[in-house]
Amino acid sequence: MRSLTKIADLSVDDLHAIVGLAERYRLQRVNGVPGDKPLAGRFVAMVFEKPSLRTKVSFEVATVSLGGHPVFLSSGQIFASGANQSGRESIPDIGRNLERFCDIIVARVYSHQTIATLRSVIHVPIINALCDQHHPCQAIADVLTMERLATNGGGSLKVAYIGDGNNVATSLVQACVMRGHNVVVASPTGYEVPLDQQRMTASLQVAPSQSIEFIHNPAEAVANADIVYTDTFVSMGQEGEYAQRVAAFKGYQVDGSLMAKAPSHVKFMHCLPAHRGEEVTDEVMDGPQSVVFDQAESRLHVAKAVLAWSLAA
Repeated sequence: MRSLTKIADLSVDDLHAIVGLAERYRLQRVNGVPGDKPLAGRFVAMVFEKPSLRTKVSFEVATVSLGGHPVFLSSGQIFASGANQSGRESIPDIGRNLERFCDIIVARVYSHQTIATLRSVIHVPIINALCDQHHPCQAIADVLTMERLATNGGGSLKVAYIGDGNNVATSLVQACVMRGHNVVVASPTGYEVPLDQQRMTASLQVAPSQSIEFIHNPAEAVANADIVYTDTFVSMGQEGEYAQRVAAFKGYQVDGSLMAKAPSHVKFMHCLPAHRGEEVTDEVMDGPQSVVFDQAESRLHVAKAVLAWSLAA
């Protein structure tokens, strides 16, 4: 049994195995082929402190498709602070209860410390479905999508991420580097990928020729890019910083003008939900270079793969 709390948990072989398994599940769905049921008789606790569309639906559908039974639990039902200052139980006590009933715990939470705490006290797999520092399942879905749909002629991709150096950016660049791609992140000063995660990204590279850059100029970042990627400038829990962030990210919107600075074959990606008119324009979101809904679909295939991988011997 194996947990996934962040991309750096994985070996390169682990990441390759999950991506390969996800592609197999995708092809089964495309071709209408009944798949295996590795979760038959298994129960998956889905603990969601933060609301979700793609994560909730993809993990529920994945669990049922693999023969398992999802048990959805919102934070209003069970979650509490680690110090037991709110709610009815501490996080360790919740985890110790859930592992007596369920075979896997999928958790979408505000703080990575919650994920770390659960992992330290339970013996069943814990899957990080998003926290403030990491979003590993999204990143694996991203590499699955870009490697299938990129039209650069094969080989390593140049992935340009424009915007907040947040959990999505951290997991994305680390997964891309482990898959042999080149990455560049353009963020305003004060909103970069944290330095410890930049160093971690560098340590994960699989070839000395790989390029890993953290810069401030969006136009420079997208030059020669195969993928242009962005995320919201104001994530859940940051609403109080809205005006400050919108001002800080002026000039970082992915619009037609910025996309025109990239090669004609470039694809646009966004993990969603998109705040249209802020980090991206309708012209780009709905344009021919956009693969955002293929990217969203990949979340299902990756959810299946991660669930099956977590229980594999």
